[in-house]
Formats: sequence, C-alpha cells, structure tokens
Amino acid sequence: MTITRRNALAATAAVFAAARAATPRGAFAQGSTTPEVKKAVLGYIALTDAAALIIAKEKGIFAKYGMPDVEVSKQASWGATRDNLVLGGGSGGIDGAHILTPMPYLIHNGRITQNNQPVPMAILARLNTNGQAISVAEKHKALGAKLDASPLKRVFTQESKVAMTFRGGTHDLWIRYWLAAGGIDPDKDVQTIVVPPPQMVANMKVGTMDAFCVGEPWNDQLVNQRLGYTALTTGELWRDHPEKSLGMRGDWVAQHPHAATALTAAVIEAQIWCDQAANKEEMCAIIGRRAWFNVPPADILPRSRGTIDYGDGRKVENSPLLMKYFRDHASYPFRSHELWFLTEDIRWGVLPQDTDTAKLIGEVNKEAIWRAAAERAGVKASDTPTGTSRGTETFFDGKVFDPANPAAYLASLSIKKLAGA
Repeated sequence: MTITRRNALAATAAVFAAARAATPRGAFAQGSTTPEVKKAVLGYIALTDAAALIIAKEKGIFAKYGMPDVEVSKQASWGATRDNLVLGGGSGGIDGAHILTPMPYLIHNGRITQNNQPVPMAILARLNTNGQAISVAEKHKALGAKLDASPLKRVFTQESKVAMTFRGGTHDLWIRYWLAAGGIDPDKDVQTIVVPPPQMVANMKVGTMDAFCVGEPWNDQLVNQRLGYTALTTGELWRDHPEKSLGMRGDWVAQHPHAATALTAAVIEAQIWCDQAANKEEMCAIIGRRAWFNVPPADILPRSRGTIDYGDGRKVENSPLLMKYFRDHASYPFRSHELWFLTEDIRWGVLPQDTDTAKLIGEVNKEAIWRAAAERAGVKASDTPTGTSRGTETFFDGKVFDPANPAAYLASLSIKKLAGA
C-alpha cells in the first residue's frame, strides 16, 4: 500500500471524525450514527490495563452502543498481536487491539512487519496511564537498586538478561530509560531480551533473568511468590505516563467510521467504570477469571487500589501512581505523548533520525474520533482536554521533554543509539 493511499485513508477518517465531532448530542439517537457493523475482533494481552475491553464485553457495553458481536480475543504475545493485526479480522486475525502505544506507529510505517510492508493503523484512545513496574531478581535485592539503577552496575555484565515485552514498545522504553539514567547502557552492558508478559514470572523463577519491565499483575505476582522485588513503578519514573492504546487497522476505521466511534464510546464508558473505587474488587474478579487472565484476584487487586508492596520492606497505601483508566485525562490520546514515544524509538535506533514524526502522528492519531466518542458516552466538555498536548513532561532524573522541541530533549540524553535512515 503506498504512502498516497495511506494519506487518503487518514484524510477520509479525519473527515468522518470532524463531521461526528460537529454533530449535536441529540442526533446520536438517529440512524446516521448506527454502526456499519455489529462485530469487531479486538486482541488483548493478559495485563490489567486491558480491563476496559474486558469490562465492555462482560458488562454488555459494546452491545449498548450497537456492537453486540464484538469479540475480545487473547493474544499470546505482542508479536502475535502484530501478526494478527496485519492479517486482519476478515482473514482470521484481528481488527484492533489493546496495544503498546508505539506499536501502531511501527506497524503503520512497516518497521516491524514482514518485508517492511506498511499496514495503516489508527489510535482511537489511550487505555491507561501508570500501572507498570520494573522488577529485579531476589538475588540482587541486597544491592538496593530502586529509582537509581546504578547499584546494579556492580553485578550486571554483558551476560545479564534484562527482559521487556517488545522491542520499541513501552516496557522496552521504560527499562532502557531507567538503566541509562543509572549509567548502564542497555545495548552494551546487558542483554535486553523479549519475553511475553504472562511468562515473565516463570522465567524469573528458573533464574534466567536479572530484571524485567512489564505491566501488572506480573510484578505483584513476582513479589507474592518471593522471587524478586519491585525496584520502581513506572509512575515514579514519569508521573501519569501514557501506556497502552486502543489501536485499530486504518482501513477498518475508514470503512466503519460510526462503528469506530461506537467502539471508542463503549471503551470510554468502561474506563470510567474501572476507575471507580467501588468497582475495583469486581473488576479484578472478572479479569482474573480463567477465561481472561487465569490469575488469582489477590495478585491483581492491591495495586489496582494503589496498595504497593515492593517486596523489599517498602509498602505504600493509596498511591497516587495507581493505574488510571479515564480520570486525569488518562483516556485521551495526547499527540505530545506519542511524540515522546517516537522520539525515544529514534533514541534507541528503532526509528531512523529523519523520521517525519509530525506526519506519522497526523496519520495515526485519531483524537477527533475520541472526542466524538466521549461526547456520545456523556463525558462533559469540561472533562476533555482543550488541546492535543499535555505540555512539557519532567522525568525522575530531571530530564524535560518539551514537545515543541524534541531535538533538545534527545540531545540532552548521554546514552543513546541513533540510527540512520
């Protein structure tokens, strides 16, 4: 598929989104917003930040918005998610997914697809902020590495294995940032390896890994099994950072604009439900079921409520860094956040230095659909962001990312691995 064709698809989706955004609220009851299809196949990985998709299915919220036949299908890994998105729902794959935010971009421009073939993608919503962690093996606990990774320099070698879930994905970027801030080069001083989220604890148990970064409930499970400790939650690295997204194939969105809005509205309503403290226990009981995660709710509930047992003597109650689904604009896909992800992927050589980030974000980010969906879900205008940027972001080590000047941020980072075109 050519760049011209991709731009055309993006333009078509934008026209539909703009038209919906301009439609008065009362018109949503009319047939003009009826979804073109009743079904979509959405992938998910067994991570707590997939909760909104599962709750939207279990609670009949997809059906409420005219899409009763939505399927939420478990994926074995992020690589499998990518492959099934490339295949597409019409060919036995999936139409969209709970996904690491950088992945739709890397699929869209063909960086991670077979033969580098671009597959147009769209991001319709952010699924959560916060809620990930970096865990370290029990054998290294005495070194006391927390936010500062530098104590591990004494024991880490080129044979040390540090795991993340997908090259260029969020967990890869969190653990690389943490290591580099502590003076450890993730490309030279250790081995970074890919392990699917549900396999993290098992791999740590057999002693093949020194540290990993993943979403919950796997960090909490590691602590509960006394196999390691949580060095930090990623919210400590960057408070209220973006994490997963609702990503869809671009052609699906272009062909089914009303359905795309309906899906997003259902997810937003589910996110609002998931954020309510009174619903946390039921949410964890549902997603912990064998059909979904097959994980004891006791491994999911505490951190969902903001109770963090780090496994090294530290314990925090009512942490403000708990996973957020909707509140504090967690659901809105800020373009400035996606620019940070792209900038970090440039930092580590996943994307070339000459990547046209503005063009990419313009093609993939469908925040106008989110706004139309939020209105349909009854979100007050005062509860939606007024712009597409959250402004400058400050990290735990004092680094500042100004979305108006990503080059200055990149230049400020001493450890990096830039690649050519």
